[in-house]
Amino acid sequence: MRRSFLMRLLFILIPTLQCFHVVGSHAQSENADSSLPSAPSVSLSMSEKPTAQTSSRHPSSGVMQLTRRQAEAIALKDNPRISTAHLLALAQHQTVRETRSTELPTASGDVTAVEANDGSRISAGTLTASRLLEHVGFGVQFNQLITDFGRTHNLVVSSELEEKSQQANAEATREQIVLTTDFAFYNALEAQATLNIAKQTIHARQDVADQVSELTKNKLKSTLDLSFAEVNLSQAKLLQIQAQNDYDSAIASLAAVMGSDQQVRYELVDDTSQMVAPPESSESMIALAMQQRPDLQSLQLKHEAAQKYTRAQQDQLLPSINAMGTVGKTSIGSSQYFTTDWYGAVGANLNIPIFNGFRYTAESSEANLQAKAAAERVRDLQNQIARDVRTAWLQANTAYQKVTVTQELLRQANLSLDLAQTRYRLGLSSIVELSQAQLQQTEAAISDANARYQYQFSCSSLDFQTGVHP
Repeated sequence: MRRSFLMRLLFILIPTLQCFHVVGSHAQSENADSSLPSAPSVSLSMSEKPTAQTSSRHPSSGVMQLTRRQAEAIALKDNPRISTAHLLALAQHQTVRETRSTELPTASGDVTAVEANDGSRISAGTLTASRLLEHVGFGVQFNQLITDFGRTHNLVVSSELEEKSQQANAEATREQIVLTTDFAFYNALEAQATLNIAKQTIHARQDVADQVSELTKNKLKSTLDLSFAEVNLSQAKLLQIQAQNDYDSAIASLAAVMGSDQQVRYELVDDTSQMVAPPESSESMIALAMQQRPDLQSLQLKHEAAQKYTRAQQDQLLPSINAMGTVGKTSIGSSQYFTTDWYGAVGANLNIPIFNGFRYTAESSEANLQAKAAAERVRDLQNQIARDVRTAWLQANTAYQKVTVTQELLRQANLSLDLAQTRYRLGLSSIVELSQAQLQQTEAAISDANARYQYQFSCSSLDFQTGVHP
């Protein structure tokens, strides 16, 4: 009899478990598909890793032309911080689904098989007396929250605000990457201009040194002139060595921001658009920044989420009402005791919190204090934004004024060098005057390049501080 009973258990349990597994998996998959976020997903397959894309797109040999917009686009696509921020936003969306699941019904299946001694009605532990009957049964349990007087709703809204905050934080990360890329690009462009100036300086001073050398051989110039010419040439070579090092370092920094770990040779293309003067006042830009800065929006959303969470913690002191139900069938063993092998029941439960050691009160106070701290963080960031916008505006104005001055300085230095070279060829001045003119012209050219690229970066920084989307 025992063997036949076990065989019947196996024939009933195995199909029943398979049925529950298929139904549960199908329900979970449909629920997951219907709740996917509309934001684009990030693929992490081996063929689409940022480093692999960058290495295939940028071969290590050859020179590639690169504009600022192209550098920004590559950085926004391949920089791992962008993918990290996007994935965190998607993860926060799953937190919203987790919180909302409390409002949805739950169902679980049970399969129970018991072999007991005849007439056993007394037991200890988890097997209650009602189960100490030889039987096989399976059924489904249902549970549905009817109301908890707003607690779950406030938790869902808080999670949704946290999701929006994370999305705003992802946008802030995007703008930060753009600013970092602009800084690296203009820094590399400035180093590239300095390197070109150094090469031109070497070429010009090499010509002077060759001419002075020939004149010295013909006894038309002294060896002192030749020494000065060779010193100037050596200084130009040192300038080129340092400029080459600065350029290589700047290109390495730019490649890192663009999400590449390989050495790539770039020819940076300057923006040929005409420089525009910055706005006359910073107050309108501060107001614009208060509306558009994504990091400020992120903190404001966090503050709103903290307020909703505070309300949810306060609602813990209220009762909750749940509806419950069960239905199933006892395929073996019920005929001995009942007229039918089906069973079912429905009911409701009212849970009233009475005392829990003041835990709910403490959690409510903690959430309230966290919400006040979030409000202070918002106010602190607003003060920082106002300061940063004013500082960026002042730097942009100063850089714009420097551009005009350095352009005039370069024009005068070029004229002074032309005159010094003419006077030296005519024998009306010494090599010292020519050396001084060469040095001033080189410094003026470097200052002019630095001023132009510093102004372009200050404009990018001002756009970032005001929240202007690139």
